[in-house]
Amino acid sequence: MFRTALRNVLAHKARLLMTVLAVMLGVAFVSGTLVFTSTISDAYQASSQKGYDNVDVAVHPKSSDSPRGAPGAEPKLDQKLLDKAAHVPGATSATGTVSGFTAIADKKGELLGNGFATTGGNYFPGKDGKDTRYPMRSGAAPKGPDQFALDARTADKAGYKVGDTVRLSVDGPVREQKLTGIFTTDDGAVAAGGSLALFDTPTAQKLFGMPGGFSEIDVKAAPGTSQTALKSAVDKVLPKGAAETTTGKQLADDQAKSIAKSMDGMKTALLVFAGIALFVGVFIIANTFTMLVAQRTKELALLRAVGASRRQVTRSVLIEAFVVGAIAAVTGLAAGIGIGAGLRELMSSTGATVPDGPLVISPSTVLASLLVGIVVTVLAAWLPGRRAARIPPVAAMNSVHATATTKSLVVRNTIGALFAGAGTAGVVVATGMSDGKTMMGAGAVLLLIGVFILTPLLSRPLIALAAPVLRAFGISGGLARQNAVRNPRRTAATASALMVGLTLITGLTVIAGSVQKSIDKMATDSLTADYVVSMAGNTPLSPDVAKKLGGLDEVTAVSPLRMSPSRIDGTPESLTGVNGKDFGKLTRLDFTKGALGDLHGGQVVVDDATAKEKGWQPGSRFPVTFEDGKKSTLTVSGVYQGNQMINGIIVDTATLAPHQQQVTDRQVMVKTKDGATDAAKESLVKGLGKNPAISVSDKKDISEEIAKVFSLMLNMLYGLLAMAVIVAVLGVINTLAMSVFERSQEIGMLRAIGLDRRGIKRMVRLESLVISLFGGVLGIGLGVFFGWAAGELISGSLATYELVLPWGRMGIFLGLAAVVGVLAALWPARRAARLNMLAAIKAE
Repeated sequence: MFRTALRNVLAHKARLLMTVLAVMLGVAFVSGTLVFTSTISDAYQASSQKGYDNVDVAVHPKSSDSPRGAPGAEPKLDQKLLDKAAHVPGATSATGTVSGFTAIADKKGELLGNGFATTGGNYFPGKDGKDTRYPMRSGAAPKGPDQFALDARTADKAGYKVGDTVRLSVDGPVREQKLTGIFTTDDGAVAAGGSLALFDTPTAQKLFGMPGGFSEIDVKAAPGTSQTALKSAVDKVLPKGAAETTTGKQLADDQAKSIAKSMDGMKTALLVFAGIALFVGVFIIANTFTMLVAQRTKELALLRAVGASRRQVTRSVLIEAFVVGAIAAVTGLAAGIGIGAGLRELMSSTGATVPDGPLVISPSTVLASLLVGIVVTVLAAWLPGRRAARIPPVAAMNSVHATATTKSLVVRNTIGALFAGAGTAGVVVATGMSDGKTMMGAGAVLLLIGVFILTPLLSRPLIALAAPVLRAFGISGGLARQNAVRNPRRTAATASALMVGLTLITGLTVIAGSVQKSIDKMATDSLTADYVVSMAGNTPLSPDVAKKLGGLDEVTAVSPLRMSPSRIDGTPESLTGVNGKDFGKLTRLDFTKGALGDLHGGQVVVDDATAKEKGWQPGSRFPVTFEDGKKSTLTVSGVYQGNQMINGIIVDTATLAPHQQQVTDRQVMVKTKDGATDAAKESLVKGLGKNPAISVSDKKDISEEIAKVFSLMLNMLYGLLAMAVIVAVLGVINTLAMSVFERSQEIGMLRAIGLDRRGIKRMVRLESLVISLFGGVLGIGLGVFFGWAAGELISGSLATYELVLPWGRMGIFLGLAAVVGVLAALWPARRAARLNMLAAIKAE
């Protein structure tokens, strides 16, 4: 039986080609994902570990026992503590580090680096006047408040040389400083495309709001001293409760775990889409082997007649599947390795610098790829194999194919209806639940299974709707419709493969479009400000920015949004500081109780969720402990409907600022005399010194930015789901090609009675088009339903949510299904038209 199975594979290699390609693409997706994520993860881990070569023990402020954001500053690491650490037994040196956001402008005034990855730090020279962390490639270390050094990657990218004057910004105001040195570094953020600027220590401490202090102290061990021993020695000199220590090895291990964890998210997402492609491939595999079994009924019957048992017949089909799966897995693994290498080069070409490192092909990647290809193929072929074993030898010898009985069809349709009904009910019920994600997921799976089972039943009425259109194509159109419904199960399996991809694509498009419009509406409806000013990477703004804007002639109202931690009733709460005088002119808040009024002194307004949780009403008074530990009493003047843009407890900045240890703003809202005009925006940009790190956005800019984020996300998802669509195309090609072979005699007879080659081609193309559109209609319909259901869940946390049906895109998706049908039919139609009519009539 093993030799028989191998001969069958060789005899039907052309018919199995599409199955091999389908499985190969899925395996390539899996192995490419594993190779790519392993390579990137290892490269970043190796790069980050180099950054800890000079760190044996790190001292950092001890985390407060209270939740983050509670009042009270963490203990500061000062020069006195640094000197103590440097003189412990077993230490050769101690380095104090300071870091923070630093934006660098290129020669055109544009921001260099990747937003939050544009960082700054301090150059901490040792006894020899050098900082071993940052070897100077050219020039000298920075000295004084007007000098700085820049990493070599960024300097080369921008074309900067030692002696150039460079514009940069730390928290808002533009600074022009002299570039005195260009250094090399193993910093992982720089390797990933960020930038690093270095100042002398006093300048860095002042710029980053840590005068006289450090964010970390790194201690280097003497030869022969272990990191553990040095850690114990440093622990002894630290003030109790002031700081804590970590070994360099532990830091490197933690960083490696963090990188691996961040890559796990990407790996999981990519593997999900690979799984979708493989799931679609299952339909092709099952369809292929079902058709092969149907075409070989005489052969299988002969095997049964000469003594082969049912188990042996099933096993022979599974052996064929194993061989096909093994070939597909090996070729898919090779293709996946190429994809992994290509994705890395693609990242580099798009400006996302990746640290150098070898291509990682782990044994687990090889094993997983082989197992996926073989197991998926064998499992998909199992049901056709069982069907092959059940064909009675006599019926098969008489070429009587075992058609589905009425009883089996009733059972199938009943089961499908039960699954679909239960799934629909589960999804609908979940939309009314506060946390219905699990039920909705389960309902969606049941509904999909039910639709898969019912697809043969649905094919006849839905395809019948196309009859008036097909009549226009004469005999070819009529034959195409009849062929499409001749074998409903085959048509259903082919259409289902395309349906899966379009269901996901349509559902994601509906959700993304609806959420985008909702956030856009929220952003524009809650703000009456003409402009919102913020820093790159959402880093804090200096209060000087609001002062500068307030001093411009064009500006009529300005207010910062400033966050500060506090404690209310023993619970950490964040306070939002605004300019109470102008806040009402810049926002449009919907007050459910009370009013904004004159927001000053101890008056506050709170969002409805906070008011409900605390039991507050207008006039309620509550005690508060500010950031500096001082206590006061605040009074609620109004309760407003909060959203993702504006929420929480809002208080006047004049009340909040005296209690803040470091005054910074999250963003600044601005209103101008003439509204949002190009001239007004240019005036604001000039007033801020054409700062590369500061963004000045009007409502249109905000909407475009939101749209850009969602468009990028959707395009990425479309790209990932394209693999499933390609696999579905292969399925249509495969079904048509095998169907043409199966109907060779019929096609020969049609040619003999007068249907020309063009008519044969048209018949096959129209059949393919009808099947593809059938799958497209089902997929788009299910996608809209799932998009609506998911939106109902989202609306619970997004007040402005409303369903948006992207009719234009859905039309494109249906057109895509039609294109798939036309393209998939090219080869099978050409093959059918070229059949020799006499040879075809003689064919069995």
